Amino acid sequence: MSPAIKAAELRDLGADELAARERALIDQMFRLRIQKSMGQLEAPNKMRTVRRDLARIKTVLRQKRT
Repeated sequence: MSPAIKAAELRDLGADELAARERALIDQMFRLRIQKSMGQLEAPNKMRTVRRDLARIKTVLRQKRT
């Protein structure tokens, strides 16, 4: 995924595509947490960007549901 996904770009996507991206980011966050616990995380700022991208996707999904 590209760093810092724009919310405007996400709003153009369908709910299915957003859900797929959400699952991918959750999986990526899981892997990063494991790397961090083992001391192998090379880019700590990657966790921050993934967490924020995930929050953006969840926000847009909620907006689409209402």
